[in-house]
Amino acid sequence: MFELFKNVLLGKPLKSDDGNGDSHLLNKLQGLAMLSSDALSSIAYGPEQVILVLTALSAGAIWWSLPIGIGVLILLISLTISYSQVIHAYPNGGGAYMVSTENLSPKLGLLAGGSLLIDYMLTVAVSVASGADAITSAFPGLKDVNLEISIVLVLVLMLMNLRGLHESATALFIPVYLFIGAILLLLVFGVINIMTGNLAFHATAKIGSPTSGISLFLILRAFTSGSASLTGVEAISNAVPFFKKPKTKNAVETLVIMSSILGVMFIGITFLNYWLGIIPSKNVTILAQIAQVVFGHNALGQAFFYVFQLATAMILAVAANTGFSAFPVLAYNMAKNKYMPHLYLEKGARLGYSNGIITLAVGAILLLFLFNGSTEALIPLYTIGVFIPFALAQTGMIVYWKKQSGKHYLKKAIANILGAIICYGIIAILLAFRMRDIWPFFPIITLLMFLFIAIHKHYVQVAKQLRLQEEEQEAATFTGNQVLVLLGNMTQATAQALSYANAIGTQVTALHISTKETQDKDAEIIREFQAKYPSTELVIIDSDYRDIIKPTVDYVRKCSQVAKDKHQTLTVLIPQFVPKRSWQKLLHNQMSLRLKYYLRWHEGIVISSYSYHLKD
Repeated sequence: MFELFKNVLLGKPLKSDDGNGDSHLLNKLQGLAMLSSDALSSIAYGPEQVILVLTALSAGAIWWSLPIGIGVLILLISLTISYSQVIHAYPNGGGAYMVSTENLSPKLGLLAGGSLLIDYMLTVAVSVASGADAITSAFPGLKDVNLEISIVLVLVLMLMNLRGLHESATALFIPVYLFIGAILLLLVFGVINIMTGNLAFHATAKIGSPTSGISLFLILRAFTSGSASLTGVEAISNAVPFFKKPKTKNAVETLVIMSSILGVMFIGITFLNYWLGIIPSKNVTILAQIAQVVFGHNALGQAFFYVFQLATAMILAVAANTGFSAFPVLAYNMAKNKYMPHLYLEKGARLGYSNGIITLAVGAILLLFLFNGSTEALIPLYTIGVFIPFALAQTGMIVYWKKQSGKHYLKKAIANILGAIICYGIIAILLAFRMRDIWPFFPIITLLMFLFIAIHKHYVQVAKQLRLQEEEQEAATFTGNQVLVLLGNMTQATAQALSYANAIGTQVTALHISTKETQDKDAEIIREFQAKYPSTELVIIDSDYRDIIKPTVDYVRKCSQVAKDKHQTLTVLIPQFVPKRSWQKLLHNQMSLRLKYYLRWHEGIVISSYSYHLKD
């Protein structure tokens, strides 16, 4: 029943890829839909963040958004060149984590990887919260269930990604390409209207006009806010294995297409806002105000406007999918290096890294609960979380080119050097002026790094202890097998377990724990057992505190020592019955599971279950 439900929800399992077929992988159009939603959606709020910082001084400072926009564009070009190089150098994905690990140090790699893991969770939380805000803005009656809408959006995206790459890419086609089309239509309409004189020049101040009170600090802060639009640019470098062959070529071309669209959108929106002199409003976004003015107030213009708003709401709602694409691959690469649990190496039924997808969804939902679905508290953490790996990736690529090209590395590393300078500058600004907002990031990343190191240490120790040595120790020899059957009641399961115990054991003992509350029933069990198995030893232990587990474990420990002294094994056999239907398990106590859990920690014991399957 569960399998049927799972197949309906997620689809039938896909056959493992043999390395030749790539029908389940992404082409460039699908890759753009799947991996660009985070970066492109930032157009809905990135340019506005710059204007908000500038207008805090005065409306006349808006013209500064143009040189700041050019600065953001330069950083985008630098990051695009750098991550194109990363894709070619590390075609198995991993992005900033792999670059930092191999070229800087494993610990800096963990800093980059941990930052990105946090950032992808924040991406999902911020994106769905923004999408929920857009939905509740259109339908104010739903404002009270904003958090619940955010959680539903996370679960929908999780299920969509669990269904596989093709299904999630197909589902994202409409919101991503509708948004791209809507923004480009807005820009084309705006430029045509400006050229034809239909959009008058209403800038709050001309370019170069002196602005009282303007400072380098304010400009840098505005630049930092605008640079938040570049989050998600690295996602394609993390997800190279998702592309059809030739993987690196398709991934690089998709990255260039995405960055070109993002750059045109960012500088275009920034220019239209300057030209129209639009000032931030509490109730209407700058993007919506630009669309209202450009499309006009006639019937056709209003139709375009509502389609534009729908496209914006949709892209914000699905922007989280970039995290769902990149997080599992990053977790896979870290697990491969033994810094995360090996369960992240496993592919699910639909050839996706299901455990990574589920972990990301759970983490995002927890963030939404902690911050009550508010984006304001999440965005600063989101920014520092992405620029640390950006900076480390640039630095790592500089070292990479130095290794590859020797003295002539500067020519190839120029984009990385420029990108590193800008990224470290942004981090410095955040540390200097936004520490009050970003401080939670540091204890979280410190805790994560300690966790990664502890996991790695565990795997190394396990491998060392399990590895066969050249001079192998002599294998242990046993003279017999003592079997201890745990007797809870006289049933078919018990009878067959005792029969099996006599077949495998040189000495068989039954153990029954008696309590004051079950004295009458216990006496009946003892009489029945002794009548049927007179030659089998029965040990009865009275428990004054109604506890079955502790007396059992204590007796097993004693038996284990006795068996060890005789050079024998001890097998603890636990009889259990299995209902015909899985849901019926919930109707019975789980004593066998509890016993196995507590016994498993004791050395030198073989724990075995004898299952009796019920027919009805």
